[in-house]
Amino acid sequence: MIRYLEIDEILELHFWIIEDFGGSHGVRDELGLKSLVAAPQTVVFGEEQYVSVHEKAAVYLRNCIADHIFTDGNKRTAVTIAGIFLARNGWRMTAAAVELENFAVRVATDHLDIDAIADWLERHSRDVLMV
Repeated sequence: MIRYLEIDEILELHFWIIEDFGGSHGVRDELGLKSLVAAPQTVVFGEEQYVSVHEKAAVYLRNCIADHIFTDGNKRTAVTIAGIFLARNGWRMTAAAVELENFAVRVATDHLDIDAIADWLERHSRDVLMV
């Protein structure tokens, strides 16, 4: 069973990211936030749109960055959300902090698609349940 993030969890994560690293608090796009929570669970004609855990994490990461949901800290929040989602579902990020930061910037500037992001996340994480 996939364990998704809820709005209140994302808001709390964003709050602490801003507290710890600086920036302005606040949600810029309420509907975008609701969409962020729902998007990884999208079903079209009875079929999951995003099947793998990495695709779902990629949706969180891409949508948080591209939709600019928060006043500040969108890339930091996106990377955190994706990492927590993966951890919650049996995966651990293996990328160093600087790699994550650089990748988040690439997602923003190069407009990477879900497949490219999912591939990167899969290459930079490991299944902690398969020891």
